[in-house]
Amino acid sequence: MDDKILDVEGHSELPTSVITPATGFDDYSSGGRDSETKVSGWKGLSSQALRWGIETHGIAPTTEEERTDTRMWQMFTVWFSAILNLTGMSTGALGPIFFALDFRESIIILVIADTICCFVPAYFVVFGPKLGTRTMVQSRFSFGYYGAMLISALNVFSQIGWLIINSIVGGQVLAAVSNNLDDTAGIVIIVIISFVLSFCGYKALHWYETYIWLPSVVLFIALLGVGGHQLVTQIPILNSSTPTAAAGMLIAYGTTAGASDLTWCSFAADYGIYHESKTPTWKIFSWAYAGIFTSAFIGHVIGAAFASAAPAIPSWETGLGDGEDFGRFLVAILDPIGNFGKFLVVLGALTVTAPCAITMYSFGVSLMSISPVFAKVPRYIYSLICTAIVIPVAIVGATHFFTAFEDVLNLIGYWATSYASIVLCEHFIFRRNDFSRYSVEDWNTPSNLPLGIAAVLAFLCSFAVIVPSMNQLWYTGPIANAGTGDIGLITGFFAAGILYVVFRAIEVKFSAKRRNGYHVEKAPRY
Repeated sequence: MDDKILDVEGHSELPTSVITPATGFDDYSSGGRDSETKVSGWKGLSSQALRWGIETHGIAPTTEEERTDTRMWQMFTVWFSAILNLTGMSTGALGPIFFALDFRESIIILVIADTICCFVPAYFVVFGPKLGTRTMVQSRFSFGYYGAMLISALNVFSQIGWLIINSIVGGQVLAAVSNNLDDTAGIVIIVIISFVLSFCGYKALHWYETYIWLPSVVLFIALLGVGGHQLVTQIPILNSSTPTAAAGMLIAYGTTAGASDLTWCSFAADYGIYHESKTPTWKIFSWAYAGIFTSAFIGHVIGAAFASAAPAIPSWETGLGDGEDFGRFLVAILDPIGNFGKFLVVLGALTVTAPCAITMYSFGVSLMSISPVFAKVPRYIYSLICTAIVIPVAIVGATHFFTAFEDVLNLIGYWATSYASIVLCEHFIFRRNDFSRYSVEDWNTPSNLPLGIAAVLAFLCSFAVIVPSMNQLWYTGPIANAGTGDIGLITGFFAAGILYVVFRAIEVKFSAKRRNGYHVEKAPRY
């Protein structure tokens, strides 16, 4: 008996490309997988949604014939827009605010952390056009069908964390420029806009991300134009009389900044599943890396610069306060240009919807990947559920923003770095960087996928090294306590990779009769 588990979100007789009268969009995002229009239940709802121009495709991989979009520059814009915003600036500000670093120390760490860590999500972007798989579905080719459920569940919780952080940033900034809005109202506005975008789906998201970076660029230019002269004169300069920060604080800031880059890898492939599969890997990677690195580095450096100068400028220091309300800090910087400055801050706050929208979208497809039961519910329904979860939690978390921010970044980063290491080892070592070695047609057939024991064991065992290397307010491990700082991301990455190579070699040898997610003629021999 065939144990293939069907994805109810996806098989149809409609043509691949459907022009919807409601929007005029060429709705390739439906994947040509929606059934008849006169059916009941979720399928009936999906048919109606398709007529409205809403993406109804679930988690089934797209075929090579469906991957025809040649606009590879969208691999730049989707990530440039998602990362170049006030959340990135907040991450950079953690160096001076939370880790007590000066600007020179912060920028040295950011150069190293961003340059290295952006490689990982940029390569994960490549899986989208090359395989046509959602990121969590691609995980099945290393973690197996059932092991990938664990990763999908962790990803769902991580995306909720990211949504909370991003909505707090946007909400606080909106509240800071209006006497009629508080943090709560601001958070609701950000989340509702993100909900509408994610509800519409893939095509709407790419359209939005193509342009939403522009307000962020204008805001950052204005910040530098208005406050630039203050930065030059007030940022403390490191000299022989100024003590350097402890090595542990430098490493901890580096891993926190790196975590903000690495965590994109868990849904990076989701936004290239309709782009041309024949595009060279280096070209896809280059577009993605350029978008991720430039946006992350610019935002981090600007945030670190202004936070470093704040203690020397009374109005900025007052606006920053204890670091729990970033919006008032931005308003204080742009106060010299009056209402125009407030208008720019509002635009900047609305750009936070860029990362929120794609995170909410991937929340849905990640949840669908956990179980066939969840896959029966249309993706856009999960956007509604996500909205109902995020709003109340973000309202509560807004009172302790920077503390919550640092904790969330690191906690997500710990598991994401082990996960990324395992997937990359599978791809580069066992599949020899050859995308043709993936039997994508087996994505939903457990017996033809890897057992997943090697990946799950390597993943879980890596925490035996991560936990002693952690340095959080609520726990400091013995390795971190020895003066290394929080090196959990670093130790986790290498531990997971080394363990996986050993365990996977054994797994392949003792499961030789399984296809292990390979095409038969390309399966490894041991």
